[in-house]
Amino acid sequence: MNIFTKSKKHCDNANESYFKHMIVAFGVSFNLLKASLMAAVHSVIFALFEKGASKKIIELYEYLQFKKRMDQ
Repeated sequence: MNIFTKSKKHCDNANESYFKHMIVAFGVSFNLLKASLMAAVHSVIFALFEKGASKKIIELYEYLQFKKRMDQ
């Protein structure tokens, strides 16, 4: 299976168009970046973002579970 066929199948399984899937993937990526930055700041200044990264990761997990992306 070539990369285009595999990408089309992946978008079909997610019930999204190519561009919708791209927007969703960028959103997840941005939220992971935010969680990573919060954790990095927290590692240096413990009083900041005490639960920020954990909350963001839990939110992303719940979102992905709701969208049923974890089973794919």
